[in-house]
Amino acid sequence: MSIVAPWYQLGYVIPHLYTDLDAYQFYRVAPEGMMLATAGLDLKDYTLAAVEAELPLLWQRLELLGKKADRLSLSGVPVASALGRRKMLEILAEGRDRTGIVCDTDLEAHIATLRHFGAQRVAVATRWPEPVNEALTRYLGEAGIEVIARRSRGRSLQENKVASASADHELALELGREALRAAPDAQALLMPGGLWFAIHAVPILEAEFGRPVLLNILSTTWAALDSVRDRLVVRPDARWGKVLGDLAAPAG
Repeated sequence: MSIVAPWYQLGYVIPHLYTDLDAYQFYRVAPEGMMLATAGLDLKDYTLAAVEAELPLLWQRLELLGKKADRLSLSGVPVASALGRRKMLEILAEGRDRTGIVCDTDLEAHIATLRHFGAQRVAVATRWPEPVNEALTRYLGEAGIEVIARRSRGRSLQENKVASASADHELALELGREALRAAPDAQALLMPGGLWFAIHAVPILEAEFGRPVLLNILSTTWAALDSVRDRLVVRPDARWGKVLGDLAAPAG
């Protein structure tokens, strides 16, 4: 099949002024013809105050992207974690009311993906400080998902913005292995972080441990494609792991 124009557009609000690894990784895992349209916020820190300061701009970005997108999503697991699940779901509902388009966020996409795989106990690996990890754990707990092991390399937002992609690949392998070894009963590994270059670590970790490995870009892409599962024009490549591999072949 020859794809000459995008057949699906995912509107993605990035917490930062620029888009780099989000798009770089998306266009490796998404099927041909799926387009990522981004608009940026200017998040200064992982704190609740910093997140709330960006909310007025969020509405503008959602309305801007909603003019063409098939689905809207807010990137940034620390953003959702800081707000808490109740507030985040309220924002997504308001976003849908304002735009007429389904609104999602990376963290809710993770929850939907984990539920699809029947995973209620997970291991988590992050590059965030403990207050962010604690907020994430609480958010997942509210959705009925228990974090049974957690490994992190606590870094600031600014440090994560300038981190080496190759070094972060190695860090994903290191922390992912540590988390899964610490939790042999974990049903999945969650490695959130839009700035974390970890897509090549996914198939390696899955081969070693046999569990689904979730990244922001994998879960958010999966959630978007799952919503049109019965009419996919092109299917994703299963080599990127179990999450998108779930959509690689027609149902049945």
